[in-house]
Amino acid sequence: MARVIMQAVVSVDGYIAYPDDSVGPLFDWYGNGDVTIHANEKWSFRVSRASADYVTPFWDAIRCTVIGRHLFDITDGWQGVPAAGEHVVVVTHRPLPEEWLARFPDAPFHPAGSVEAAIELAAELARDGLVCVPAGDVGGQVFAAGLVDEVAMDVAPVVLGEGVRFFGSHTGTVLLDDPDTVVQGDRVLHLHYTVKR
Repeated sequence: MARVIMQAVVSVDGYIAYPDDSVGPLFDWYGNGDVTIHANEKWSFRVSRASADYVTPFWDAIRCTVIGRHLFDITDGWQGVPAAGEHVVVVTHRPLPEEWLARFPDAPFHPAGSVEAAIELAAELARDGLVCVPAGDVGGQVFAAGLVDEVAMDVAPVVLGEGVRFFGSHTGTVLLDDPDTVVQGDRVLHLHYTVKR
C-alpha cells in the first residue's frame, strides 16, 4: 500500500518560497557538495555526503508526485518529465493545456479534480511505493484532509520573513511523532516525521 509523504525545503520560519514563488537561498545546499545525485534523467545536484545518503533512497522510493495547477504552470510541467517518480497527478479544475500536451504527448501526467481524487489515483499509480506531495497550498489541503502519513522537511538555515507557508493555509492542531530521522547536511537539516493517527 502506498504511503503519502508531504515534503519540501523550508526556511526556519516555515516558508517554502517568497510571495513571488522564488526560493532565494533555500536551495543553496543543492549545489554546495561534492557528491552528485540525480533527481531524474534531466536534473542532477551536488550535495554533501550526508544529504546524498538521505535524499537518494527517498527519491528512489517515490513512484508518483501530486502537485497543484499553480506549480504545474510555473514549472511548465517540468517539460513532461516528473521531477521525482514515474507519474505526476495534477490537481486542477481545468484541462491541462492543449499546447503542452502537444509538446509532451507521452508525459505521464494525470489531471484530478480534487485532492482526494488525486491521492486516490496517485496511490493506485504508486502501488506499494511512495506518493510525494510538495508542501504549500495543495500539500496543506492534503494534510488538512488527513491524507498525509509522513512529513519530511529539508530545513535551510534561512529566515525568509514572508512567503508561501509549508502547510499552506492549514490551521488547527495535528500531532506528529518525534522525528525518526534527523540528518545534518551542509546548510540543511533533514527531518522526517510520522503523522500520529
